[in-house]
Amino acid sequence: MKTHRIALYPGDGIGPEVVDATVTVLQAAERQLGNFHLECERFDWGMAHYEKHGRVAPEDFLTTLRRFDAVFLGAVGWPARLPDHVTLAPLIKMRQTFDLYACVRPARTFPGVQGPLRSDKPIDLVVVRENSEGEYVDNGGVLASGTPDEVAVQTALHTRRGVERILRFSFDLARKRRHRLAMITKSNAQRYAYVLWDKMLAELAPQFADVAVEKLHIDAATLELVRRPHTFDVIVGSNLFGDILSDLTGGITGSLGLNPSANLDPERRNPSLFEPVHGSAPDIAGRGIANPAGSILSAAMMLEWLGENAAAAAMRTAVERAFADGNLTLDLGGKLTTTQFTTAVVARLGS
Repeated sequence: MKTHRIALYPGDGIGPEVVDATVTVLQAAERQLGNFHLECERFDWGMAHYEKHGRVAPEDFLTTLRRFDAVFLGAVGWPARLPDHVTLAPLIKMRQTFDLYACVRPARTFPGVQGPLRSDKPIDLVVVRENSEGEYVDNGGVLASGTPDEVAVQTALHTRRGVERILRFSFDLARKRRHRLAMITKSNAQRYAYVLWDKMLAELAPQFADVAVEKLHIDAATLELVRRPHTFDVIVGSNLFGDILSDLTGGITGSLGLNPSANLDPERRNPSLFEPVHGSAPDIAGRGIANPAGSILSAAMMLEWLGENAAAAAMRTAVERAFADGNLTLDLGGKLTTTQFTTAVVARLGS
């Protein structure tokens, strides 16, 4: 029996609630379906840790996490108590230090879940977000802080190496799906960074002649994702654009609570990180109404990454069947609590 060591980082807001729900499903999958064992260790970092120690996470938290095969995160952030750039710092450090450069964010429609669009054509796409550089590099500064002359400079960083590897990853992913790739830039206005993206796409596309390529500016992409979302397969963009489009894909499929996410080191040198796309939602924290589907589906991505393909597929199918049978949380127009939806998913595992 293979053992996988998992670091649980529940975080803030609804993070602990969806992580607890996910662990319940993972334990059921382990009992019913797999010849594997998950050895989970929980780290209660976040706002509670900050209030006790003056830090969101211990100084050596990255050293601690390196010992694990994967990290599973709930959500981080509580803006009313601490600025987001403080609570998000450990997440960004994990992505950059562990070189988790491929952020993979599937979005799809589910039978039984009503989306906001008039079209009933099924949506099944993946946003690939470049996760290690771009607009999220801490590169800049502030001059004359607190004065009327205050100036803030934030410089995005795009490298040939970074752009090439995320494009190659996305082309490879498109080959495993429907052989379509859309690259999102803003090269008509950002004429250095995004022209580099255009150049790299032109260089690489002939090596993937079996993949149909589409190139869109971010403003046009937001329009087309609402107008014709069913035509998209793999969408690749920079750190910022990938982040923005991920939320939009949650909106057009029914709820951000549906979307899973994987932050991958494709070379497997470091532990990869798995998390639902949604935030910490402090406004509903503790009420037991959070939708755990995105978190459960993120755990399925984690199991697949660890080689437990049968269990991963069973978890996805269980979520699909739960929705198809009318088990909906409040964000989807239903009445189920977090616990009730989790129970519905567990009941459909292996069935």
